[in-house]
This record gives sequence, structure tokens and C-alpha cells, in this order.
Amino acid sequence: MLMYQHQKASERFDVIDLDPYGSPAPFLDAAVQAVSEGGLLCVTCTDMAVLAGNSGETCYSKYGAMALKSRACHEMALRIVLHSLDLHANCYQRFVVPLLSISADFYVRVFVRVFTGQAKVKASASKQALVFQCVGCGAFHLQRLGKASGASGGRVKFSAACGPPVAPECEHCGQRHQLGGPMWAEPLHDLDFVGRVLEAVSANPGRFHTAERIRGVLSVVAEELLDVPLYYTLDQLSSTIHCSTPRLLQLRSALLHAGFRVSLSHACKNAVKTDAPSSALWDIMRCWEKECPVKRERLSETSPAFRILSVEPRLQANFTIRDDANPSSRQRGLKRFQANPEANWGPRPRARPGGKAAGEAMEERRKLLQNKRKEPDEDLAQRAAQLKTFPCKRFKEGTCQRGDQCCYSHSPLTPKATAEATPTDRPEAPDQNPLGPGAAAGPGKD
Repeated sequence: MLMYQHQKASERFDVIDLDPYGSPAPFLDAAVQAVSEGGLLCVTCTDMAVLAGNSGETCYSKYGAMALKSRACHEMALRIVLHSLDLHANCYQRFVVPLLSISADFYVRVFVRVFTGQAKVKASASKQALVFQCVGCGAFHLQRLGKASGASGGRVKFSAACGPPVAPECEHCGQRHQLGGPMWAEPLHDLDFVGRVLEAVSANPGRFHTAERIRGVLSVVAEELLDVPLYYTLDQLSSTIHCSTPRLLQLRSALLHAGFRVSLSHACKNAVKTDAPSSALWDIMRCWEKECPVKRERLSETSPAFRILSVEPRLQANFTIRDDANPSSRQRGLKRFQANPEANWGPRPRARPGGKAAGEAMEERRKLLQNKRKEPDEDLAQRAAQLKTFPCKRFKEGTCQRGDQCCYSHSPLTPKATAEATPTDRPEAPDQNPLGPGAAAGPGKD
């Protein structure tokens, strides 16, 4: 209500910081109207389960986009939030310019500036894109919603984009595609702004307790390829074709030798952000598989691994380590990816009145549910003695070759043992009415 009451240009705020519990979606409409021209809007989202693809329909209801489950889900979450911000701003002839977009720990946080301009708002459609992602190999392709092209007189002509960029089936593994988005397809950061923040932090490192982490994260951000949305991961590429994982420097060197650009991503430790097409990336992985062969007889003919490896690579990869393959932030040993300070660290459940502390309740639940599918530990000698009480079926048939080493009994059943095992020798059931005949066992009963 406070933001809605300050919509006039003279009453707007220079900086608005939204940091609610969960989703900021209910506040976005008011925030884009209450921030001043060129003002700073900071938004934090802690509902990462929704933004990371666990509930696509919920993500659409809150942010107007479908999230996909993928290894690049954290960067996609950032782009969905930026898309939602720009969409809300467009309703009032305003648009956003991202300064910095960060995925850290269990939340995402974006810093954008908000401007007004009808001509610039027309270009917003060409800044959004849909994502076609293969469910088999994970290859993805982007489809812009709009198209901006130059016209005579220096004017810009806007039109609908043409697509889709993929066939009904994936060209690499033959699987179908999932459709996600729309999401922000332009750069996530302003490198000039990131550089000035880095200079300010480095000039006065004692000002912030987390200055070391800020320097590490922003250094990785400054090295990212701004014009390349999303990324692949090293373990994703290897697990798809069931081969051993190459070193990160080897894969980066192979991409650089092939003439492509490559960088890391602050959102994922094993990210491979590159402008190489998916066909070139799989050619490099096919060349790596030739150095570390996979047993083809174990692969199903319909699996993505079999279909990808059945094609000969057209690009011959060179895995010789290059000097420029190792990024500067890695060489300097900066604190780029924060490790959890303790076990089971992360978001805790909400506090409940009259309940136990979150840590105690979680620990009790963990003890209750762990090892559900495991057999309880018992003495091996007791287990062996228990098995010896059961007759061996193969010994009866005359096919058991284990002899005395068989875990089951080879002794024939004696008549006495057979008689003991028959259910007819049970003791008689005790009298159901121990009080004797005529004694009342209850009202209306003898």
C-alpha cells in the first residue's frame, strides 16, 4: 500500500528493496510504479523450489513463465524473475536494465534500474525467449518471442519471430523436447557496474565481513559470457553417454581449440557456458569417449547414449591444456563458490507454535526415516544358523553342488521332525471363558 501511494513522479523512491518470505510476486506491480526514473529495484526470491522447475504451473501463476528441471535451473530462475519484472514494468510504459543478477546459497537476487520510454518498451518482446530442452540429452535451443531488425532511415522495425528452431525430435538422441519460458534472454549483468563494485570492495576490504566472498563471486560474474544464455555442466555431458568425466580444463581447452568461447558461471561450479552449438559439444564428447571407451553392449539401442555414440564426430577435438583455459579467478584462488558452513545447512521449516525447535524436529524425523529399505544389522553366525534350519531344495532334486558349504540344510527330514513340523500337533486353544460356565463375561453374555 505504501508503494501504491507513491506513484507520482515527485513522490517515488530512489531505491526499493523487496525481500519477502518466499515469492515477491505480490509486490512487483507496486514496486515498478513506485521507483523513480533510473532508480534501483532490488528483488530477492527464496522460493527456489518453484523457480527451479519442481512446480512449473505454480511458477507460471506467480511469474508468468514455465520453469524446467535442468542443470541450468539456477540461471533460468534469474532470467524468469527478470522476465517477470520487465513484464510488469511494460504495463506502465517502463522497462528494466539489469545491473547484477546473483544466484547464491538457496535464493536468487537481482538488481535492476527502471526507466520510462515507449520506444524502448517495444523492444521488450525481442528480449524474451522460449527454451526448447531435450528430455534425453539435455540439449537446449532458444526461440526469441520478437524480432528487431534495422529499417531505412536508421529506424528499427519490430516483428514476430520465426520458429521453432528444432525438429519434433532431438537431432542428437531422437527424444522429444520440453518447452519452457518465456525468460529474459539478454545479459544478466552490467560489466561496468560490476567492475566499480569490485574496485570499491577491493579498496576497503574491511568494510564487509563477506568481502572475500564478494570479490570471488563478482570476479566469476565478470568472466561470464554475457551473450550466452544458460549452460551445460560437466557431469551432465558425461553421464548422458555414460563415460568418465574429463577435467574441466580439458573440456574448456577443446572448445577453445575449436574456435569457440567458453566461460564458467557463478550459479554452478561445474558449468560450461559456451557459444558452441550442441552438435559441436557432442562431437567433442564423442572424441573424449574414444580415449575412454564405453562398453557399447551395455547400452540400450534406444538410449540417448547409444544414439549419440553411434554417430562419428565431424570435429576432431584437441584436449591439450591451453593457458587461457584456466580462468583468472581460479588461478588467483579466490573464494568463488561458498561451501556449506555445517552439515544439513540450509533453509529450515517454519516455526510452529508449541512445537519443538526446527533442528530437533528435523533430527528426529531423519532418524525415523533413515535406513527404511536396509535390513537390520544382525550376527552373521546367527543368520547362518537360521538358514541351516531350512532344507535345501536343490539337494532334494539332486542338483546341489555346494556340499557342506551350502548355507541350507542337506540332512533329510526324519519322521519325528516331520511330525513336529505338522500343524496338527498344536496344543489346544485355551478356553475362551476362563471364568467357567455360568460366569457373566459382560452384560447380556454367558
